[in-house]
Amino acid sequence: MRAAEEAAFAGGVEVEALMDKAGAGVAQSVCKFFHNPGKCIVFAGKGHNAGDALVAAHCLGRRGWKIEVRLASKESDCSELMRKKLESLRRRPPEILGAKPSRARGNDFGVTLVELWTEAADQLLAAQEAIASEGYLGSRSPVVILDGLLGLGAKPPLRDPIRAACRYINQLREKEGAYVFAVDLPTGLDGDSGKADRDCVIADFTVTIGFAKPGLVADGALNFVGRLEVVQLDELRPPEKKENEIVACAPALRHLLRRRKFGAYKNQFGRIGVVAGSKGFIGAALMTTQGALRAGAGLVEVFVPEEIYEIVAAAAPMEAMVKPVKSYRDLLKEKTDVWALGPGLGKLRAAEILELIEKAKQPMVVDADALNILAGKISALRRWKGERLLTPHPGEMKRLFDNKKETRTKTVTKFCRRFPVTLLLKGSRTVVGERNHPLSYNTTGNPGMATGGMGDVLTGVCAGLVGQGLSLYDAARLGAWLCGRAAEISIFHGGQSEESLLSRDVLNHLGEAFNELHNSPV
Repeated sequence: MRAAEEAAFAGGVEVEALMDKAGAGVAQSVCKFFHNPGKCIVFAGKGHNAGDALVAAHCLGRRGWKIEVRLASKESDCSELMRKKLESLRRRPPEILGAKPSRARGNDFGVTLVELWTEAADQLLAAQEAIASEGYLGSRSPVVILDGLLGLGAKPPLRDPIRAACRYINQLREKEGAYVFAVDLPTGLDGDSGKADRDCVIADFTVTIGFAKPGLVADGALNFVGRLEVVQLDELRPPEKKENEIVACAPALRHLLRRRKFGAYKNQFGRIGVVAGSKGFIGAALMTTQGALRAGAGLVEVFVPEEIYEIVAAAAPMEAMVKPVKSYRDLLKEKTDVWALGPGLGKLRAAEILELIEKAKQPMVVDADALNILAGKISALRRWKGERLLTPHPGEMKRLFDNKKETRTKTVTKFCRRFPVTLLLKGSRTVVGERNHPLSYNTTGNPGMATGGMGDVLTGVCAGLVGQGLSLYDAARLGAWLCGRAAEISIFHGGQSEESLLSRDVLNHLGEAFNELHNSPV
């Protein structure tokens, strides 16, 4: 990031021009999750990070948001550009059709300014009471905090008055339900290592500028970073060297989805064979099937043991074909393009499942019980005849490959060096790896996905994408992004909560996630 900025400035790009684009990108990210305007509280330091946040606030003001700015430093101590953006925010009316300037403390246009640079606890308390008295917190309108206190150049530990401001942000988030958007990175987090100060801002969303910083994807940073969004700036070019790590975001994935030709027909989009379900676990087979269908598969066949055939056939989507099997070995003769194997299988026919994994020549997505069967025969990973995508959650990964207490990144890297597979390690920052490919971190999703069935849906989605011609690596990256984004849409625009979210909600909103990706800028 530093090298890219220096190169841009040397080429004649103005600092203010980048700041304006970065701030607009932050505002766009806020509106992506909150369609209706509410209250935006900017916590501003004295540097360019604060300038980005103030530009974002100005953009939100134009869309009807009420703005408050809380300065953590004396205005006279702030950078010249930051003061310019603050003055612009204070003096310019919201550019909304038909809007009239409102009267508020501090200026004529509805932007309230509160100085927090004093360490006095009574002033912080008075500021909090002022917000509550105006009825913004606890109302139905969203309350968003922009953390623009410190940028990339700052390192922990925090010092007052910044430390006090961070505590204040976290208090508003915890007690009042405000949503925190960190601009570039949460204040108090080391952008290189991911180490956090004890009073580090806890962000619900981190909108990072240009490129994702290494510290944002570190295991220990997850609960401070939250949902990761990247504002890409055309003026910033990455170094001309091979990338070892990347993040999966909409602009980077859009090219994987191509418009279908008008004369397309179903056989062009893959025949997916779902091998899932057993007595008491038919739901896993159904969710995997629906995931493949919703991902665009041309045909989906569900192969289940004879003892549950009638139940699955009655409950399966009308678009799927359900077929009984006596032995999973018989499936080696099927003319399937891609296999989705494992959810709800159980271990009663482990030998047959292992033989199918080893001998099937088609690409295969391997999940759940199929992974647990593999865990006892890890050498089979070197013998299989087709491409394999493994999708373990942390517990399954530990059974497959107990890499002691290594980071998720090192675990995926070592596993892919040892075995010729694609690995999707599920979690709050899903990691996808494959030998000779950069490690990829997913950016979408929320804690509501920590419930049964989400992995089954993902298995089906990945298989459906492979059936349409994507490599296992790209299908894993895209599948994780789509499922995570569908979960976000379910919560922020579909009426669900983190507690009520179900895998069926993800299925129901996959179409919106696909459309968003189709319509995202290149």
